[in-house]
Amino acid sequence: MNNNNDHIFVIFGASGDLTKRKLLPAIYNLYLYDQLPEKFAVVGTARSKMTDDEFRNIIIKAIKQYENVNDENKLADFSKLLFYIPADTEQNSSLLNVKKKLEEVRKNKGIGSNTIFYLSTPPSLYYVIPELISDAGMNQETDGWKRLIIEKPFGYDLESAQKLNEGLMKNWNEEQIYRIDHYLGKETVQNILVTRFSNGIFEPLWNRNYIHRVEITSAEDIGVEKRGGYYDSSGALRDMVQNHLLQLAGLIAMEPPASLEAMEIRSEILKVFRALKPINENDVSKFAIRGQYLSSVVKGKSVPGYRDEENINPDSKTETYAALRFYIDNWRWGGVPFYIRTGKRLPTRVTEAVIHFKPTPHFLFTQESSIESCNQLILRIQPDEGILLKFGMKVPGSGFKVQNVNMDFHYTDLNNQRVAPAYERLIFDTMSGDKTLFAAANEVMATWKFLKPVIDAWEKDKSIPVYGYPAGTWGPENADELILEKGMTWRYPCKNLTNDGIYCEL
Repeated sequence: MNNNNDHIFVIFGASGDLTKRKLLPAIYNLYLYDQLPEKFAVVGTARSKMTDDEFRNIIIKAIKQYENVNDENKLADFSKLLFYIPADTEQNSSLLNVKKKLEEVRKNKGIGSNTIFYLSTPPSLYYVIPELISDAGMNQETDGWKRLIIEKPFGYDLESAQKLNEGLMKNWNEEQIYRIDHYLGKETVQNILVTRFSNGIFEPLWNRNYIHRVEITSAEDIGVEKRGGYYDSSGALRDMVQNHLLQLAGLIAMEPPASLEAMEIRSEILKVFRALKPINENDVSKFAIRGQYLSSVVKGKSVPGYRDEENINPDSKTETYAALRFYIDNWRWGGVPFYIRTGKRLPTRVTEAVIHFKPTPHFLFTQESSIESCNQLILRIQPDEGILLKFGMKVPGSGFKVQNVNMDFHYTDLNNQRVAPAYERLIFDTMSGDKTLFAAANEVMATWKFLKPVIDAWEKDKSIPVYGYPAGTWGPENADELILEKGMTWRYPCKNLTNDGIYCEL
Protein backbone atom coordinates (compact mmCIF):
# COMPACT_ATOMS: atom_id res chain seq x y z
CA MET A 1 0.00 0.00 0.00
CA ASN A 2 1.14 3.54 -0.69
CA ASN A 3 3.00 5.15 2.22
CA ASN A 4 0.63 8.14 1.98
CA ASN A 5 -1.85 5.80 3.68
CA ASP A 6 0.29 5.24 6.78
CA HIS A 7 -2.14 5.68 9.68
CA ILE A 8 -3.46 4.63 13.08
CA PHE A 9 -6.67 2.60 13.18
CA VAL A 10 -8.66 3.46 16.33
CA ILE A 11 -11.45 1.10 17.46
CA PHE A 12 -14.04 2.36 19.94
CA GLY A 13 -15.64 -0.66 21.61
CA ALA A 14 -12.47 -2.69 21.22
CA SER A 15 -13.40 -5.14 23.98
CA GLY A 16 -16.61 -6.12 22.16
CA ASP A 17 -17.56 -9.17 20.13
CA LEU A 18 -17.39 -7.49 16.70
CA THR A 19 -13.78 -6.45 17.24
CA LYS A 20 -12.75 -9.99 18.20
CA ARG A 21 -14.81 -11.87 15.59
CA LYS A 22 -14.51 -9.59 12.56
CA LEU A 23 -12.43 -6.42 12.78
CA LEU A 24 -9.06 -7.54 14.06
CA PRO A 25 -9.13 -10.91 12.24
CA ALA A 26 -9.74 -8.86 9.06
CA ILE A 27 -6.82 -6.53 9.81
CA TYR A 28 -4.67 -9.57 10.66
CA ASN A 29 -5.41 -11.00 7.19
CA LEU A 30 -4.47 -7.69 5.59
CA TYR A 31 -1.19 -7.97 7.49
CA LEU A 32 -0.62 -11.54 6.27
CA TYR A 33 -1.21 -10.55 2.64
CA ASP A 34 1.00 -7.43 2.86
CA GLN A 35 -1.88 -5.03 2.35
CA LEU A 36 -1.27 -2.84 5.38
CA PRO A 37 0.72 0.38 5.01
CA GLU A 38 4.38 0.38 5.94
CA LYS A 39 3.73 2.31 9.15
CA PHE A 40 0.56 1.23 10.90
CA ALA A 41 -0.90 0.61 14.34
CA VAL A 42 -4.23 -0.26 15.96
CA VAL A 43 -5.31 1.53 19.12
CA GLY A 44 -8.28 -0.05 20.86
CA THR A 45 -10.34 1.72 23.46
CA ALA A 46 -13.29 0.75 25.67
CA ARG A 47 -14.38 1.03 29.29
CA SER A 48 -12.61 -2.19 30.26
CA LYS A 49 -9.34 -1.55 32.04
CA MET A 50 -6.40 -3.46 30.58
CA THR A 51 -2.83 -2.96 29.44
CA ASP A 52 -1.45 -3.20 25.91
CA ASP A 53 -0.19 -6.72 26.60
CA GLU A 54 -3.51 -7.88 28.05
CA PHE A 55 -5.32 -6.54 24.98
CA ARG A 56 -2.83 -8.29 22.69
CA ASN A 57 -3.32 -11.62 24.46
CA ILE A 58 -7.11 -11.33 24.11
CA ILE A 59 -6.82 -10.59 20.39
CA ILE A 60 -4.29 -13.38 19.78
CA LYS A 61 -6.73 -15.82 21.37
CA ALA A 62 -9.61 -14.45 19.27
CA ILE A 63 -7.70 -14.66 16.00
CA LYS A 64 -6.76 -18.27 16.74
CA GLN A 65 -10.44 -18.99 17.37
CA TYR A 66 -11.78 -17.36 14.19
CA GLU A 67 -8.90 -17.78 11.72
CA ASN A 68 -6.54 -20.55 10.63
CA VAL A 69 -3.22 -19.50 12.10
CA ASN A 70 -0.34 -21.28 10.39
CA ASP A 71 2.48 -19.08 11.60
CA GLU A 72 2.59 -18.29 15.32
CA ASN A 73 5.55 -15.95 14.81
CA LYS A 74 3.64 -13.79 12.33
CA LEU A 75 0.71 -13.57 14.71
CA ALA A 76 3.08 -12.52 17.48
CA ASP A 77 4.62 -9.87 15.19
CA PHE A 78 1.14 -8.62 14.28
CA SER A 79 0.19 -8.29 17.94
CA LYS A 80 3.01 -5.78 18.38
CA LEU A 81 0.97 -3.38 16.24
CA LEU A 82 -1.84 -3.42 18.82
CA PHE A 83 -2.25 -0.92 21.65
CA TYR A 84 -4.98 -0.14 24.16
CA ILE A 85 -6.21 2.75 26.28
CA PRO A 86 -9.26 2.63 28.62
CA ALA A 87 -11.83 5.38 27.99
CA ASP A 88 -15.27 6.27 29.25
CA THR A 89 -17.21 8.07 26.53
CA GLU A 90 -19.33 9.79 29.16
CA GLN A 91 -16.28 11.75 30.25
CA ASN A 92 -14.63 14.30 27.95
CA SER A 93 -11.31 13.83 29.73
CA SER A 94 -11.19 10.21 28.54
CA LEU A 95 -10.88 11.35 24.93
CA LEU A 96 -7.93 13.49 25.90
CA ASN A 97 -6.30 10.31 27.22
CA VAL A 98 -7.02 8.64 23.85
CA LYS A 99 -5.45 11.62 22.08
CA LYS A 100 -2.37 11.37 24.30
CA LYS A 101 -2.09 7.63 23.53
CA LEU A 102 -2.29 8.29 19.78
CA GLU A 103 0.47 10.89 20.04
CA GLU A 104 2.62 8.44 21.98
CA VAL A 105 2.11 5.63 19.41
CA ARG A 106 2.77 8.03 16.51
CA LYS A 107 6.03 9.15 18.06
CA ASN A 108 7.25 5.62 18.81
CA LYS A 109 6.18 4.16 15.44
CA GLY A 110 6.98 7.17 13.26
CA ILE A 111 3.40 7.37 11.99
CA GLY A 112 1.91 10.64 10.73
CA SER A 113 -1.47 12.08 11.69
CA ASN A 114 -3.70 10.06 9.33
CA THR A 115 -6.35 8.34 11.46
CA ILE A 116 -9.36 6.04 11.05
CA PHE A 117 -11.93 5.97 13.87
CA TYR A 118 -14.13 2.85 13.90
CA LEU A 119 -17.30 2.96 16.04
CA SER A 120 -17.86 -0.64 17.11
CA THR A 121 -20.34 0.58 19.70
CA PRO A 122 -24.09 0.70 20.36
CA PRO A 123 -25.87 3.10 17.94
CA SER A 124 -26.70 5.45 20.83
CA LEU A 125 -23.02 6.41 20.90
CA TYR A 126 -22.95 7.40 17.21
CA TYR A 127 -24.13 10.82 18.35
CA VAL A 128 -21.69 11.07 21.25
CA ILE A 129 -18.28 9.76 20.16
CA PRO A 130 -17.86 11.77 16.93
CA GLU A 131 -18.57 14.96 18.88
CA LEU A 132 -16.07 14.00 21.59
CA ILE A 133 -13.45 13.25 18.93
CA SER A 134 -14.10 16.71 17.51
CA ASP A 135 -13.97 18.38 20.93
CA ALA A 136 -10.54 16.81 21.42
CA GLY A 137 -9.46 18.23 18.04
CA MET A 138 -8.79 14.78 16.56
CA ASN A 139 -10.97 15.21 13.45
CA GLN A 140 -9.05 18.12 11.96
CA GLU A 141 -7.36 17.40 8.63
CA THR A 142 -4.76 20.15 8.63
CA ASP A 143 -2.04 17.57 9.35
CA GLY A 144 -3.50 14.48 7.65
CA TRP A 145 -6.77 12.79 6.72
CA LYS A 146 -9.29 11.63 9.33
CA ARG A 147 -12.01 9.03 8.58
CA LEU A 148 -14.97 7.85 10.63
CA ILE A 149 -16.53 4.39 10.15
CA ILE A 150 -20.06 3.83 11.44
CA GLU A 151 -21.76 0.44 11.59
CA LYS A 152 -25.40 0.13 10.61
CA PRO A 153 -28.11 0.84 11.71
CA PHE A 154 -27.90 4.42 10.44
CA GLY A 155 -30.84 5.62 12.48
CA TYR A 156 -34.04 3.93 13.60
CA ASP A 157 -36.33 5.70 11.12
CA LEU A 158 -36.26 8.72 8.81
CA GLU A 159 -36.39 11.26 11.64
CA SER A 160 -33.60 9.66 13.71
CA ALA A 161 -31.45 9.16 10.59
CA GLN A 162 -31.81 12.86 9.77
CA LYS A 163 -30.95 13.77 13.35
CA LEU A 164 -27.87 11.53 13.32
CA ASN A 165 -26.70 12.98 10.02
CA GLU A 166 -27.22 16.56 11.21
CA GLY A 167 -25.20 15.76 14.34
CA LEU A 168 -22.35 14.29 12.33
CA MET A 169 -22.31 17.18 9.85
CA LYS A 170 -21.66 19.67 12.65
CA ASN A 171 -18.08 18.48 12.98
CA TRP A 172 -17.41 16.13 10.05
CA ASN A 173 -17.84 16.35 6.30
CA GLU A 174 -19.43 13.66 4.13
CA GLU A 175 -16.09 12.67 2.59
CA GLN A 176 -14.81 11.69 6.02
CA ILE A 177 -17.74 9.42 6.91
CA TYR A 178 -17.82 5.73 5.88
CA ARG A 179 -21.17 4.02 6.59
CA ILE A 180 -20.26 0.35 6.54
CA ASP A 181 -22.70 -2.26 5.25
CA HIS A 182 -20.87 -5.60 5.22
CA TYR A 183 -23.17 -7.01 2.51
CA LEU A 184 -21.66 -4.54 0.04
CA GLY A 185 -18.22 -5.96 0.79
CA LYS A 186 -19.12 -9.44 -0.43
CA GLU A 187 -17.37 -10.41 -3.64
CA THR A 188 -20.59 -11.62 -5.24
CA VAL A 189 -22.37 -8.32 -4.55
CA GLN A 190 -19.61 -6.45 -6.35
CA ASN A 191 -19.76 -9.02 -9.15
CA ILE A 192 -23.29 -7.84 -9.95
CA LEU A 193 -21.69 -4.83 -11.65
CA VAL A 194 -19.29 -7.01 -13.64
CA THR A 195 -22.00 -9.49 -14.64
CA ARG A 196 -24.16 -6.67 -15.96
CA PHE A 197 -21.71 -4.29 -17.52
CA SER A 198 -18.99 -6.54 -18.95
CA ASN A 199 -21.24 -9.07 -20.70
CA GLY A 200 -23.05 -8.18 -23.90
CA ILE A 201 -25.46 -11.09 -23.42
CA PHE A 202 -26.99 -9.64 -20.25
CA GLU A 203 -27.10 -5.85 -20.39
CA PRO A 204 -29.29 -5.63 -23.55
CA LEU A 205 -31.88 -7.82 -21.77
CA TRP A 206 -31.68 -5.97 -18.45
CA ASN A 207 -34.94 -4.04 -18.71
CA ARG A 208 -38.75 -4.18 -18.65
CA ASN A 209 -38.90 -5.66 -22.16
CA TYR A 210 -37.23 -8.93 -21.15
CA ILE A 211 -37.36 -9.18 -17.35
CA HIS A 212 -40.60 -10.34 -15.77
CA ARG A 213 -39.70 -9.74 -12.10
CA VAL A 214 -36.77 -9.48 -9.73
CA GLU A 215 -36.70 -11.43 -6.47
CA ILE A 216 -34.25 -10.88 -3.61
CA THR A 217 -34.08 -13.25 -0.64
CA SER A 218 -32.03 -13.13 2.54
CA ALA A 219 -32.85 -16.09 4.78
CA GLU A 220 -31.34 -17.11 8.11
CA ASP A 221 -31.90 -20.44 9.82
CA ILE A 222 -31.00 -19.05 13.25
CA GLY A 223 -33.21 -17.06 15.62
CA VAL A 224 -32.33 -13.84 17.42
CA GLU A 225 -29.83 -15.66 19.68
CA LYS A 226 -28.30 -13.18 22.17
CA ARG A 227 -29.51 -10.09 20.29
CA GLY A 228 -33.05 -10.11 21.69
CA GLY A 229 -32.82 -6.68 23.31
CA TYR A 230 -31.62 -5.03 20.10
CA TYR A 231 -33.76 -7.03 17.72
CA ASP A 232 -37.07 -6.45 19.52
CA SER A 233 -36.61 -2.70 19.05
CA SER A 234 -35.57 -3.13 15.44
CA GLY A 235 -37.13 -6.02 13.50
CA ALA A 236 -36.44 -7.47 10.06
CA LEU A 237 -37.46 -4.37 8.08
CA ARG A 238 -34.99 -2.09 9.84
CA ASP A 239 -32.32 -4.74 10.36
CA MET A 240 -32.14 -6.08 6.80
CA VAL A 241 -34.41 -4.39 4.26
CA GLN A 242 -33.52 -0.72 4.76
CA ASN A 243 -29.83 -1.35 4.24
CA HIS A 244 -28.64 -4.69 2.85
CA LEU A 245 -31.50 -5.66 0.57
CA LEU A 246 -32.38 -2.26 -0.86
CA GLN A 247 -28.68 -1.75 -1.58
CA LEU A 248 -28.74 -5.02 -3.54
CA ALA A 249 -31.79 -3.81 -5.43
CA GLY A 250 -29.96 -0.57 -6.20
CA LEU A 251 -27.00 -2.41 -7.72
CA ILE A 252 -29.28 -4.63 -9.79
CA ALA A 253 -31.44 -1.76 -11.06
CA MET A 254 -28.91 1.06 -11.55
CA GLU A 255 -28.01 2.54 -14.93
CA PRO A 256 -24.47 2.03 -16.27
CA PRO A 257 -22.17 4.54 -14.52
CA ALA A 258 -19.96 6.86 -16.55
CA SER A 259 -16.94 5.33 -14.79
CA LEU A 260 -16.07 3.10 -11.83
CA GLU A 261 -15.39 6.11 -9.63
CA ALA A 262 -17.19 5.84 -6.31
CA MET A 263 -19.19 9.02 -6.86
CA GLU A 264 -20.46 7.83 -10.25
CA ILE A 265 -21.62 4.45 -8.93
CA ARG A 266 -23.25 5.89 -5.80
CA SER A 267 -24.97 8.52 -7.94
CA GLU A 268 -26.64 5.87 -10.09
CA ILE A 269 -27.77 3.89 -7.04
CA LEU A 270 -29.24 7.06 -5.54
CA LYS A 271 -31.24 7.61 -8.74
CA VAL A 272 -32.80 4.17 -8.24
CA PHE A 273 -33.77 4.97 -4.66
CA ARG A 274 -35.29 8.28 -5.71
CA ALA A 275 -37.31 6.46 -8.37
CA LEU A 276 -38.86 3.98 -5.93
CA LYS A 277 -42.63 4.27 -6.29
CA PRO A 278 -44.03 5.51 -2.96
CA ILE A 279 -46.27 3.14 -1.01
CA ASN A 280 -49.37 4.81 0.38
CA GLU A 281 -49.75 4.20 4.10
CA ASN A 282 -53.35 3.06 3.54
CA ASP A 283 -52.17 0.43 1.02
CA VAL A 284 -49.31 -1.06 3.05
CA SER A 285 -51.08 -4.40 3.55
CA LYS A 286 -51.16 -4.84 -0.25
CA PHE A 287 -47.42 -4.34 -0.62
CA ALA A 288 -45.88 -5.62 2.63
CA ILE A 289 -46.26 -8.73 4.79
CA ARG A 290 -44.79 -9.26 8.24
CA GLY A 291 -44.44 -12.43 10.26
CA GLN A 292 -43.02 -13.85 13.48
CA TYR A 293 -41.64 -17.34 13.98
CA LEU A 294 -43.45 -19.75 16.27
CA SER A 295 -42.13 -22.69 18.29
CA SER A 296 -41.59 -25.82 16.24
CA VAL A 297 -39.51 -28.96 15.90
CA VAL A 298 -36.65 -28.52 13.42
CA LYS A 299 -34.47 -31.51 12.56
CA GLY A 300 -35.75 -33.30 15.65
CA LYS A 301 -34.93 -30.39 17.96
CA SER A 302 -37.48 -28.20 19.73
CA VAL A 303 -37.08 -24.56 18.78
CA PRO A 304 -38.68 -21.75 20.85
CA GLY A 305 -40.94 -19.16 19.30
CA TYR A 306 -39.77 -15.57 19.01
CA ARG A 307 -41.78 -14.38 22.01
CA ASP A 308 -40.18 -17.10 24.14
CA GLU A 309 -36.66 -15.94 23.35
CA GLU A 310 -34.45 -14.17 25.89
CA ASN A 311 -35.09 -10.40 26.33
CA ILE A 312 -38.20 -10.44 24.09
CA ASN A 313 -41.46 -8.81 25.13
CA PRO A 314 -44.04 -11.65 25.47
CA ASP A 315 -46.57 -9.44 23.63
CA SER A 316 -44.09 -8.29 20.99
CA LYS A 317 -45.29 -7.50 17.47
CA THR A 318 -41.78 -7.11 16.12
CA GLU A 319 -41.46 -8.86 12.78
CA THR A 320 -38.85 -11.58 12.25
CA TYR A 321 -40.02 -11.91 8.65
CA ALA A 322 -40.68 -9.09 6.19
CA ALA A 323 -41.64 -9.26 2.52
CA LEU A 324 -42.26 -6.36 0.14
CA ARG A 325 -43.39 -5.76 -3.42
CA PHE A 326 -42.34 -2.47 -4.96
CA TYR A 327 -41.74 -0.78 -8.30
CA ILE A 328 -39.13 1.52 -9.77
CA ASP A 329 -40.72 4.34 -11.74
CA ASN A 330 -38.22 4.90 -14.53
CA TRP A 331 -37.79 4.05 -18.19
CA ARG A 332 -35.83 0.83 -17.66
CA TRP A 333 -38.00 -0.77 -14.97
CA GLY A 334 -41.49 0.65 -15.41
CA GLY A 335 -44.07 -2.00 -14.44
CA VAL A 336 -41.53 -4.66 -13.33
CA PRO A 337 -42.28 -5.87 -9.78
CA PHE A 338 -39.40 -6.24 -7.34
CA TYR A 339 -39.94 -8.70 -4.49
CA ILE A 340 -37.85 -8.66 -1.32
CA ARG A 341 -38.07 -11.02 1.65
CA THR A 342 -35.98 -11.68 4.70
CA GLY A 343 -36.55 -13.75 7.78
CA LYS A 344 -35.15 -15.65 10.73
CA ARG A 345 -35.74 -19.32 11.52
CA LEU A 346 -36.21 -20.18 7.84
CA PRO A 347 -35.09 -23.57 6.46
CA THR A 348 -31.58 -22.48 5.45
CA ARG A 349 -29.10 -19.62 5.38
CA VAL A 350 -28.98 -18.08 1.94
CA THR A 351 -28.88 -14.70 0.23
CA GLU A 352 -29.57 -14.48 -3.48
CA ALA A 353 -31.04 -12.31 -6.20
CA VAL A 354 -33.10 -13.95 -8.96
CA ILE A 355 -33.70 -12.30 -12.31
CA HIS A 356 -36.82 -13.91 -13.79
CA PHE A 357 -36.90 -13.40 -17.56
CA LYS A 358 -40.15 -13.25 -19.47
CA PRO A 359 -41.39 -16.43 -21.16
CA THR A 360 -41.23 -16.77 -24.91
CA PRO A 361 -44.27 -15.20 -26.60
CA HIS A 362 -45.39 -18.53 -28.04
CA PHE A 363 -44.34 -21.72 -26.27
CA LEU A 364 -44.01 -24.61 -28.71
CA PHE A 365 -42.73 -27.42 -26.56
CA THR A 366 -44.19 -29.86 -24.08
CA GLN A 367 -43.98 -28.72 -20.48
CA GLU A 368 -46.36 -28.59 -17.57
CA SER A 369 -46.65 -24.83 -17.77
CA SER A 370 -45.02 -21.94 -19.56
CA ILE A 371 -44.22 -20.46 -16.13
CA GLU A 372 -41.68 -23.22 -15.53
CA SER A 373 -40.01 -22.43 -18.85
CA CYS A 374 -38.95 -18.95 -17.78
CA ASN A 375 -35.19 -18.46 -17.74
CA GLN A 376 -33.64 -17.40 -14.45
CA LEU A 377 -30.31 -15.80 -13.63
CA ILE A 378 -29.53 -16.46 -9.97
CA LEU A 379 -26.85 -14.39 -8.27
CA ARG A 380 -25.88 -16.24 -5.10
CA ILE A 381 -24.47 -13.89 -2.48
CA GLN A 382 -23.98 -16.41 0.35
CA PRO A 383 -23.07 -18.97 1.47
CA ASP A 384 -22.46 -20.85 -1.82
CA GLU A 385 -21.20 -17.84 -3.76
CA GLY A 386 -21.65 -18.01 -7.50
CA ILE A 387 -23.95 -17.57 -10.48
CA LEU A 388 -26.58 -19.98 -11.79
CA LEU A 389 -28.33 -19.71 -15.16
CA LYS A 390 -31.45 -21.84 -15.68
CA PHE A 391 -32.67 -22.56 -19.19
CA GLY A 392 -34.65 -25.18 -21.09
CA MET A 393 -33.14 -28.25 -22.78
CA LYS A 394 -34.72 -31.12 -24.69
CA VAL A 395 -35.24 -34.34 -22.75
CA PRO A 396 -33.60 -37.23 -24.70
CA GLY A 397 -36.09 -39.35 -26.63
CA SER A 398 -38.88 -38.82 -29.08
CA GLY A 399 -40.84 -35.57 -29.13
CA PHE A 400 -39.85 -32.20 -27.76
CA LYS A 401 -40.32 -32.45 -24.02
CA VAL A 402 -38.34 -29.72 -22.26
CA GLN A 403 -36.83 -29.56 -18.80
CA ASN A 404 -34.86 -26.85 -17.04
CA VAL A 405 -31.12 -27.37 -16.63
CA ASN A 406 -28.46 -25.38 -14.80
CA MET A 407 -25.30 -23.68 -15.98
CA ASP A 408 -23.55 -23.22 -12.69
CA PHE A 409 -20.46 -21.33 -11.49
CA HIS A 410 -19.10 -21.42 -7.92
CA TYR A 411 -16.41 -19.13 -6.56
CA THR A 412 -14.97 -22.18 -4.84
CA ASP A 413 -14.03 -23.46 -8.32
CA LEU A 414 -11.34 -20.77 -8.44
CA ASN A 415 -8.91 -22.84 -6.39
CA ASN A 416 -6.01 -20.42 -6.79
CA GLN A 417 -8.03 -17.32 -5.93
CA ARG A 418 -8.69 -16.21 -2.37
CA VAL A 419 -12.02 -14.48 -1.79
CA ALA A 420 -11.53 -11.91 0.95
CA PRO A 421 -14.28 -11.68 3.61
CA ALA A 422 -16.49 -8.60 3.51
CA TYR A 423 -14.99 -6.78 6.48
CA GLU A 424 -11.49 -7.30 5.19
CA ARG A 425 -12.39 -5.76 1.84
CA LEU A 426 -14.26 -2.82 3.35
CA ILE A 427 -11.57 -2.01 5.91
CA PHE A 428 -8.97 -2.07 3.12
CA ASP A 429 -11.13 0.27 1.03
CA THR A 430 -11.42 2.66 3.97
CA MET A 431 -7.65 2.66 4.33
CA SER A 432 -7.39 3.40 0.60
CA GLY A 433 -10.05 6.12 0.70
CA ASP A 434 -12.35 4.25 -1.71
CA LYS A 435 -16.04 4.93 -0.87
CA THR A 436 -17.56 2.85 -3.70
CA LEU A 437 -18.98 0.20 -1.35
CA PHE A 438 -20.18 2.56 1.39
CA ALA A 439 -23.62 4.13 1.69
CA ALA A 440 -23.86 7.90 1.32
CA ALA A 441 -26.11 10.02 3.53
CA ASN A 442 -28.56 10.82 0.74
CA GLU A 443 -28.99 7.10 -0.03
CA VAL A 444 -29.72 6.36 3.62
CA MET A 445 -32.35 9.12 3.73
CA ALA A 446 -33.93 7.93 0.48
CA THR A 447 -34.39 4.35 1.72
CA TRP A 448 -35.77 5.48 5.09
CA LYS A 449 -38.18 7.82 3.27
CA PHE A 450 -39.38 4.95 1.07
CA LEU A 451 -39.99 2.64 4.06
CA LYS A 452 -41.55 5.30 6.29
CA PRO A 453 -45.19 4.51 5.26
CA VAL A 454 -44.63 0.81 6.02
CA ILE A 455 -43.00 1.53 9.39
CA ASP A 456 -45.75 3.99 10.33
CA ALA A 457 -48.58 1.67 9.27
CA TRP A 458 -47.14 -1.31 11.15
CA GLU A 459 -46.81 0.81 14.30
CA LYS A 460 -50.18 2.60 14.13
CA ASP A 461 -52.63 0.29 12.34
CA LYS A 462 -53.60 -2.50 14.74
CA SER A 463 -55.62 -4.23 12.02
CA ILE A 464 -52.47 -5.18 10.07
CA PRO A 465 -51.64 -8.69 11.29
CA VAL A 466 -48.34 -10.20 12.31
CA TYR A 467 -48.61 -13.64 10.74
CA GLY A 468 -47.14 -16.56 12.63
CA TYR A 469 -45.02 -19.15 10.87
CA PRO A 470 -43.50 -22.33 12.29
CA ALA A 471 -39.73 -22.15 12.74
CA GLY A 472 -38.05 -24.06 9.92
CA THR A 473 -40.55 -23.05 7.21
CA TRP A 474 -40.34 -20.37 4.53
CA GLY A 475 -42.37 -17.81 6.43
CA PRO A 476 -46.09 -17.00 6.44
CA GLU A 477 -48.21 -18.62 3.74
CA ASN A 478 -49.71 -15.18 3.17
CA ALA A 479 -46.41 -13.99 1.69
CA ASP A 480 -47.40 -15.68 -1.57
CA GLU A 481 -50.23 -13.15 -1.82
CA LEU A 482 -47.64 -10.51 -2.73
CA ILE A 483 -46.83 -12.37 -5.97
CA LEU A 484 -49.28 -10.90 -8.45
CA GLU A 485 -49.29 -13.60 -11.12
CA LYS A 486 -51.47 -16.66 -10.63
CA GLY A 487 -49.49 -19.86 -10.17
CA MET A 488 -46.22 -18.09 -9.30
CA THR A 489 -44.54 -18.33 -5.90
CA TRP A 490 -41.26 -17.41 -4.30
CA ARG A 491 -38.20 -19.44 -5.24
CA TYR A 492 -37.15 -21.95 -2.56
CA PRO A 493 -33.33 -22.02 -2.63
CA CYS A 494 -32.29 -25.05 -0.59
CA LYS A 495 -31.66 -28.76 -1.05
CA ASN A 496 -34.22 -30.38 1.22
CA LEU A 497 -37.93 -30.56 1.82
CA THR A 498 -39.22 -27.95 4.23
CA ASN A 499 -41.47 -28.88 7.14
CA ASP A 500 -44.54 -28.09 5.06
CA GLY A 501 -43.41 -30.37 2.24
CA ILE A 502 -42.36 -27.68 -0.27
CA TYR A 503 -39.43 -28.82 -2.38
CA CYS A 504 -36.53 -26.39 -2.42
CA GLU A 505 -34.47 -26.36 -5.59
CA LEU A 506 -30.89 -25.24 -5.93
